[in-house]
Amino acid sequence: MNRFLILSLVFISKLVSAQNPLPLIPQPQQIEIHKGTFTLNKETVIQPNYNLAEAQYLQKSIKELTGLDLKIQSAVNKQNRIVLAHSEIKRKSNDGYELLISNKKFVAIYAKTPEGFFYGIQTFLQLLPIEKKDKISLPCLSILDYSKFQWRGMHLDVSRHFFPKDFIKKYIDYLAMYKMNTFHWHLTDDQGWRIEIKKYPKLTEVGAWRNGSMIGHYTDQTFDDIRYGGFYTQEEIKEIVAYAKERHITIVPEIEMPGHALAALASYPEFSCTGGPFEVGKTWGVLEDVFCAKDETFTFLENILTEVIELFPSEYIHIGGDECPKVRWKSCSHCQKRIKEEHLKDEHELQSYFIQRIEKFVNSKGRKIIGWDEILEGGLAPNAAVMSWRGTEGGIAAAKQKHFVVMSPGSHCYFDHYQGEPKNEPIAIGGYTNVEKVYSFDPIPKKLSADESKYILGAQANLWTEYITTPAHAEYMLMPRMAALSEVLWGTSNPTNYKEFENRLIQHFEMYEKNGINYSKAIFEVTSKVNPAENGVAFELKSVNPNGIKYTTDSSEPNANSISYEKPILVTSNQTIKAAYFENGKAKSATIEQSFFITKSTGKKIELVHQPHENYGIGGSFTLVDGMKGNPSKYGKDWLGFSGKDLNATIDLGKTETIDKVILCVLESKGSWIYYPKKIEVFISNDGKNFESVSKLNLSEIQDVKGEVVLEVKSKKAQFVKVIATNFGKITDGNPGAGSDAWLFVDEIGIE
Repeated sequence: MNRFLILSLVFISKLVSAQNPLPLIPQPQQIEIHKGTFTLNKETVIQPNYNLAEAQYLQKSIKELTGLDLKIQSAVNKQNRIVLAHSEIKRKSNDGYELLISNKKFVAIYAKTPEGFFYGIQTFLQLLPIEKKDKISLPCLSILDYSKFQWRGMHLDVSRHFFPKDFIKKYIDYLAMYKMNTFHWHLTDDQGWRIEIKKYPKLTEVGAWRNGSMIGHYTDQTFDDIRYGGFYTQEEIKEIVAYAKERHITIVPEIEMPGHALAALASYPEFSCTGGPFEVGKTWGVLEDVFCAKDETFTFLENILTEVIELFPSEYIHIGGDECPKVRWKSCSHCQKRIKEEHLKDEHELQSYFIQRIEKFVNSKGRKIIGWDEILEGGLAPNAAVMSWRGTEGGIAAAKQKHFVVMSPGSHCYFDHYQGEPKNEPIAIGGYTNVEKVYSFDPIPKKLSADESKYILGAQANLWTEYITTPAHAEYMLMPRMAALSEVLWGTSNPTNYKEFENRLIQHFEMYEKNGINYSKAIFEVTSKVNPAENGVAFELKSVNPNGIKYTTDSSEPNANSISYEKPILVTSNQTIKAAYFENGKAKSATIEQSFFITKSTGKKIELVHQPHENYGIGGSFTLVDGMKGNPSKYGKDWLGFSGKDLNATIDLGKTETIDKVILCVLESKGSWIYYPKKIEVFISNDGKNFESVSKLNLSEIQDVKGEVVLEVKSKKAQFVKVIATNFGKITDGNPGAGSDAWLFVDEIGIE
C-alpha cells in the first residue's frame, strides 16, 4: 500500500458549522451527529465478516497513521471493535455504504460491494489525526452515502512530458482519496509513444524519444536540444493496473488515432500518407502527418490494440479521434481511393469511416470505444461513447443520439488552465479555471431531457502537460481543484454555498503539507473584479477574509501597514494597484498587481453581436472596456476568445466625444489555433443606428504592429463607436489546425 493514500485523507476533524460539522470531501449524502464518542485504542479489533482485503487495508492504514496495530478477528463479541458487514444499504447503490460510529462502543461499515467498503473506509480515515496517538476519540455519528455519477475521472497526459511509474501510482492515490474511480491515461501523441508494444518494438525504441522540446510558451518558439523521453514496459503497466484495481479505479488507456500520430509514424513511416521520414514532435500543437487510411494501417493499429486490450481490463478503450488535420488525406492516393470505394462524401466522412472500422474491431474483442467529440464529425460510430471537451455541445448532441457521454468541457474541466491570477502563476496554456469555477460545474446540461440525461455517465478533468514538466508541478495543477470536482461528481456539491465547501477544503491543506503534496494556494489569493464606475472603474477585491486585504496604489509592495481594503477602489486615471492577503501581520498570498489604462471607453456600456466561447469569456463584454490589458503570453481571464466568430462590439460613450484613435489588443498563437483577424474596422455614430466607417486595417497591417493595433480616426465626433474584427475563418492548409475554425482573441478597446 502506498503511504500517500493512507496519509492523504486524514486530518484532525474540526467543527465547521452546525449544518456540516465534519470537513469531509466529498461531502456525504447524509450525516447525523449523535451524542457521545468512540475511543479507538490498542484494544480495538477489526472484524472483517468476509471482507478480508478491505479489513487488511484498514488495519495497515490505521497502523501507519496512528501507530495502533489492531488485530483482525473474524468472530468478536466484545464492544470495542470495527466491523465490516455486508448489507443492503437503504438506497440501492453499487458503491454505497453506511458508516456508524456508535456510543455503544463499536464502529460499523455496511456495504454490499468492495467499492462500498473502500469508500466507507476512506470516510472513516478522514476522522483520524495525522499523528501517533494511543487513544483517539471519535464523534458518534451515522452516515448514509453513495455516488451520483458512474464516471468520476481524472486524465493525465504522459506524452508531452513523461512521469515515472511511482508518480503514476501516487496520482492514482490522489484519485482514490477523493473517491474518484476512473484514470484516463493518455499514452500516445505526436511528442511521445509511452507504452511498450511487443509486436512493434520501434514504437518505444524510436517513438518514445524526441531530440529536444519546446521551452517557454508556444508563442516564444524556443527549443532545447536535449534528448527526452521514456515509456512504460508491459510489466510496469500490469503492476499499475493492479495497483489501481486495489483502489477500485479503472484505467482507461488512450491510443491516439487517426491524428496525433507523429511518434508512431517516426517509428513506422510506412503507415503514413507520404512515407516520411519523420521525427518525434518537438513542438506542441496539432501536426499534419496522420495515419493513412489504407488496410496496412488498420492491421498495424489492430495489432497494437490487441496488446492494449490484453493489458487493460476496462470496458472502454479511448481512441482519441480529435484534432485530425485532413491535409495529407486530400493529396493521398490511398485515402482518395478509400473515399471513392466506400462512397464517402469527403475527408470528414473518411474520419468517421476510420473510427467506425476501429470500433468494429474493438467491439469484436468485447470492448467499447470512447473518443473526443470530433468523432461526431461525419457520423458517430454505432456504439461509441463521446468525451465532450469543446464545450458541452458535443455531449448534448451525442446524448440526444442515445450515446453515452463523459463531460469534460474546457470551461470547467481543463486543469492545465490557470487557477489563480495568471501573472502570479507558473506558465500554463491559457484560460482561467479556479476552484470555485470547478465547483460550479454541472455535468448534466439543462438542454437535455430527463431521459437524455441518463446518457451522461459523468465527467472528468484533463491534465495536459505541454507546460507541466515535473511531478510537483502536476500536483500543483491538480490540487485542490480535484477536491472540488470530486464533490461535483459524488453529487453533493452546492455552488450556492461555495463558502461552506471552501471552509472544509482549507482544512485539507494541512494534510497536503504534512504529506509533501504540492498544491496551489490560489484560494487565499486576492481576486479581483472590475465594475463600471463614473469616469472609470471600481476595482473590487476578494479573499477568504476580505478584512485581511492590504493594498497600495503607488506600485509599492503591500505590507501589514498598507491601506486596509474596505470597499471597491475607484480608478479614474492610469495607475498600478498591488494587493495581498495578510493574517497575523504575515502575507498569506502572493501579491497581485494590476495596471490600469484609462481611456474614454473605460467603464462604458458595451454590447456584442456574438458572445465569446464559454472557455474564454469569463468576464463577458465588459472585459473589453475594464481598463486592463491582457498579457500576451498568459491568455487567461483578461482575454475574450471567439471560435470561428467575429468581434462585433459597440461602445456607448454616454455623450459626444472627440475621437482621435481606437486601440484594440489582439493575439496570435498559431499552435493554439489563435490567428490575427483578417481585418479590423472602426465605425462611428451619433444615434447608435447609422454608422460611418472611419478607419480600417487589413491582415498584413495588423501583423506588422503585432498585438496592440492603433486605428487612426483623426478628430471625429461621435457618441457610439463600433469595432469589428473579422475572424481569420477556416485555417488554411499548411498552418496548425488546418481545416478548423480559427480562434480570435481580443482584449481592451481603448478610445483616445
